[in-house]
Amino acid sequence: MSEHLPAVPTGATGTEVTSERWQERYSRTIADTFGPPQRILVRGEGAHVWDAEGKRYLDLLAGIAVNVLGHAHPTLTSMISAQLGTLGHVSNFFGTPQQIGLAEALLDLLRAPDGSKVFFTNSGTEANEAAFKLARLNGGAARPRILALEGAFHGRSMGALALTHKAAYREPFEPLPGGVEFLPFGDTAALEAAFADGGERVAALFVEPVQGEAGVRPLPPGYFARARELTTAHGALLVADEVQSGMGRTGEWLAVHHEHLGGGAMPDVVTLAKGLGGGFPIGAMLALGPAGQIFGRGQHGSTFGGNPVAAMAALTTIGVIERDGLLAHVRTLGERLRADLAGCGNALVAGARGEGLLIAVELTADVAPAVQAAALDAGFIVNAVTPNALRLAPPYILTADQATSFVDFLATVEVPA
Repeated sequence: MSEHLPAVPTGATGTEVTSERWQERYSRTIADTFGPPQRILVRGEGAHVWDAEGKRYLDLLAGIAVNVLGHAHPTLTSMISAQLGTLGHVSNFFGTPQQIGLAEALLDLLRAPDGSKVFFTNSGTEANEAAFKLARLNGGAARPRILALEGAFHGRSMGALALTHKAAYREPFEPLPGGVEFLPFGDTAALEAAFADGGERVAALFVEPVQGEAGVRPLPPGYFARARELTTAHGALLVADEVQSGMGRTGEWLAVHHEHLGGGAMPDVVTLAKGLGGGFPIGAMLALGPAGQIFGRGQHGSTFGGNPVAAMAALTTIGVIERDGLLAHVRTLGERLRADLAGCGNALVAGARGEGLLIAVELTADVAPAVQAAALDAGFIVNAVTPNALRLAPPYILTADQATSFVDFLATVEVPA
């Protein structure tokens, strides 16, 4: 019998090994790219998770906007299990009904025009890498410029990293793929100036309708629509990175489906991941309309992209969101939660911003890491996304009472001087 065969999880902890011992084993074996884990989590159910000591936490981060149906959702787990027991993986020399059905569903949800195509990946980074390559094919050497926004986060592979603005992420790996220029976030005048001077040499403009890693910053009204006008006029692609904001996170399938964010405009390319599989790794790049004809045979590939288990996970996630009316719930609860957070009465809280259940709690001082730690000790998982903001991206199944429990905590939390 193999000594490496994992045990079947049992009970609240699933193991008799202590968190301290797990931490030691983690530090010896896992690459030190994330630092020590805040807790060792062993089980989840609904909107809650449990650590190795049996303590329960309300998960208000959902794996960073991933577990949209919560943990161990019975419909999702049963469908994934059934698919794995039927057909787990085939190469992309073959198609499967799940892969084809998911592509059809996504194109329908995104209101895609005829000619649109889907390329499946395993993550948001890979989806943006595919979009980067698609942009390079759009005009070739005659269009070397690719525009992105300050504060952007598009991933950690070399192409996606070239689109990511944060210097600390970029500089250790330079030289990166060239031609990327960063524009001030939400500055329409700067956008217009970038196209006025050499717009015919722009291959693509990448934008996040809501910048998640920069602190949950929605684009100002009118910006996306103006970006659509300028890219159309100059033959450039408009790429909407909806990896974090898509798949219902803001209360619509895409953030740009909101009139105040998208202005009725549609991008040429959309990238998705995170919530797409409800916790199972999958991503997608959707090239809409004429952009769907840019990639040719052999110009990109993925061993695991669109495998039948991942596709079934995504199809099931979409189906549950539709069946249970979760888009409307996300809109309603998100609006209420933002209002309650802003009005919680704690002088430490300056307000709340965001869309749907992608929320930032604005703080009056740079104490977000300390508040995050206090929340964890109190049984709430949140993220200090910037020094003065906490990010919340809970599962769509979060109840009003569960949301209120965090508001009550925030109303009384104190940070040591």
